[in-house]
Order: sequence, then C-alpha cells, then structure tokens
Amino acid sequence: MIENSASLPTDWDDDDLPEWTDEQFARAEFSVGGNVIRAAQGTLTKTGRPFAENPKKQVTLRLDPDVIEKFRATGKGWQSRINAELRKALGI
Repeated sequence: MIENSASLPTDWDDDDLPEWTDEQFARAEFSVGGNVIRAAQGTLTKTGRPFAENPKKQVTLRLDPDVIEKFRATGKGWQSRINAELRKALGI
C-alpha cells in the first residue's frame, strides 16, 4: 500500500510505535500491490473482559435518594457495595 506522505504526522518516530507480536502478524491482513492475499483474522488486540462464569443480571431498582447518595459518596464501586450489603442482609 502506498502512503501519501502528506497524511503522515511530521513528528513520526518509529521508536514510539509498539512492537507487533507474532500472533498479531499471524492475524493481520496480508496484501501485495493492493490485492488482499490473506484477510485479517479477528482483531489485532484482545478486547474486553473475560466472560464471567456467573454473570450479574441487570435490573431496574428504585432506591431512596439518600441511600444512593451515601453509597456514591463511598467512591468508585458503590454499586458492587450495594450488592454486597444486600447479600449480607439475605445471609448469602
């Protein structure tokens, strides 16, 4: 593929680019003269979290505003803390 040099950044530095792994090369598209010899397989990076064995279910729940404020004030992860408190109250 021929790149238009006008579209490349002027401060282009190969040292700033991450090294490709053998796995990334194996999954990447291979083309010669603009003709695709081998199509890409998946993505170049692994995306997302691994699947949970017991995924949580999304529900709609109405709580008093002061309850929500108190939990939110505890910082990031406040929804998980509500879940933990409900489990404790149910004895599970």
